[in-house]
Amino acid sequence: MNRYPVWKYAIILVALLVGALYTLPNFFGEAPAVQVSAAKSSTKVDSTTMAQVEKALAAASLTADAITLEGGSIKARFNNTDVQLKAKDVIEKALVPDAGNPGYVIALNLLSRSPAWLSSLHAAPMYLGLDLRGGVHFMLQVDMQAALTKKAESLAGDIRTVLREKNVRHSGISRDGQTIDIRFRDMPTLESARRVLEDQFTDLQAADSAVGNEFKLSASIKPVAARLVQEQALKQNITTLHNRINELGVAEPVIQQQGLDRIVVQLPGVQDTAKAKDILGRTATLEVRLVDESTEARAAEAGTGPVPFGDERYLERNGQAVIVKKQVLLTGENLTDAQPGFDSQTQEAAVHLTLDAKGARIFRDVTRENVGKRMAILLFEKGKGEVVTAPVIRSEIGGGRVQISGRMSTVEANDTALLLRAGSLAAPMEIIEERTIGPSLGAENIAKGFDSVTWGFVAVAIFMCFYYMLFGVISSIALGVNLLLLVAVLSMLQATLTLPGMAAMALVLGMAIDANVLINERVREELRNGASPQAAIHAGYDRAWATIFDSNVTTLIAGLALLAFGSGPVRGFAVVHCLGIMTSMFSGVFFSRGLVNFWYGRQKKLKTVSIGTVWRAQPDAQAKTD
Repeated sequence: MNRYPVWKYAIILVALLVGALYTLPNFFGEAPAVQVSAAKSSTKVDSTTMAQVEKALAAASLTADAITLEGGSIKARFNNTDVQLKAKDVIEKALVPDAGNPGYVIALNLLSRSPAWLSSLHAAPMYLGLDLRGGVHFMLQVDMQAALTKKAESLAGDIRTVLREKNVRHSGISRDGQTIDIRFRDMPTLESARRVLEDQFTDLQAADSAVGNEFKLSASIKPVAARLVQEQALKQNITTLHNRINELGVAEPVIQQQGLDRIVVQLPGVQDTAKAKDILGRTATLEVRLVDESTEARAAEAGTGPVPFGDERYLERNGQAVIVKKQVLLTGENLTDAQPGFDSQTQEAAVHLTLDAKGARIFRDVTRENVGKRMAILLFEKGKGEVVTAPVIRSEIGGGRVQISGRMSTVEANDTALLLRAGSLAAPMEIIEERTIGPSLGAENIAKGFDSVTWGFVAVAIFMCFYYMLFGVISSIALGVNLLLLVAVLSMLQATLTLPGMAAMALVLGMAIDANVLINERVREELRNGASPQAAIHAGYDRAWATIFDSNVTTLIAGLALLAFGSGPVRGFAVVHCLGIMTSMFSGVFFSRGLVNFWYGRQKKLKTVSIGTVWRAQPDAQAKTD
């Protein structure tokens, strides 16, 4: 009656083994480290770079506990933070001689001290939030003037198109900072242009003036519209940062506006801080321009002549110069998707782009009107442009699907696709502050958080052992298994544990014991009603199951609601709460019954069970009289 088949005991043993294995890394702690990653797609981090790091540390008489090369980055682990900070300065001087044009990102990090055999099994400790362990803090400065300049440049192109459609002739359109100057030969034409601007460009204010024999209409963005542009730029940048951090898989990030032009980014429990800094710091935007193939441009490419007026000079990845026109035909704002892949013909790494309706129409028109000419696709990172590819337009390209390729590795294709897919920044940003912060609540509060879980567990275990005897001991063991499995699951999911999460863990301990209380009281009730011990155990578990299931499901629904609609600390609480409910159902019912069956199920002539005092109902006075 009360015997488990072998396969059920096998499940329990496997669960205990996996739980212990994935909980173990949390006891080894973390070591301070310095991480070296590439700051540019053209920079390689390999064994040569690792040799440079080792040589620089040896020259400074600094000893690293371990130096590894993995995932395209070098990680040097040290014994304490003092050596870590010295090593960061030494490595930075050796690898980044020019601070204005860094080839590498040197960042502080924390690495698990877990043994190699645990790491080989992908067993890693769970992350701790900013309020428990700390993390990385970035302060980003948004260049608002660049946002306004970008808006003015876009408006200049739109004005040129509209005046051409309205058949309003002008002598030229130029932009001076955030002011758009339009020149005319006579005043009536200027007035016609003014009416067009007032009708279709309500965000602009215009003023006319005479310059020699010509008339000039100077248009600038209205103050109200300028403030709106700045607000939208800040919101778009925050959204873009959210997308990029989501791509990185960082749990519970904090991204919020500070002041009028700054954004605070906090990444709690992040391990790869160098990669995070690289992705956040890069302002990758895509631009499509035509290549100038005139005689003057070819001379400029060869370095024997100046760059023609209206052109700019950029380099391809192989160092070859390309002269492109300043007019931007298409930008990253017209992208709807970017995925890494391979060129179907050459099998080289490539990035496949999908354009929106407007972008697809522009791209189709440009390719139709410029067959036989070269078109350059430029990628701007940290304000510096690079020609990714400059192919010859063979025919009209429609459908909104474009492929960019050319001397890029698979890793570079993945990074480029991530940056473009995450969205373009409305304005450039610069990291003006970066620091690894310690626990915001302090070591005392951290200790109190762990103590609350520990002493809560001990108090519950003592009460259960005192009140339910052996069944209480079994319930306490099941409670310990529940805590073990919960930590293991959080570690396997690489979840971030915050102080609210620890509060949820303490709450889960109290709720988890409810299942065993229901079972134990049901067994007592069956014994009071005269059932045999074996029958009481069987009926106690079977009849309590429905109640346990219903109560846990209703609590789980509330937890899922918090998970779906909550954010920040509330979400951290909900994650631990929901996982704890599921582990408690396994440990409180399946595991505890396995122990009871193992202890009592082998005894065929069981007369008593150790479940504390079974209070029997006393007969009433009338019954005694009779």
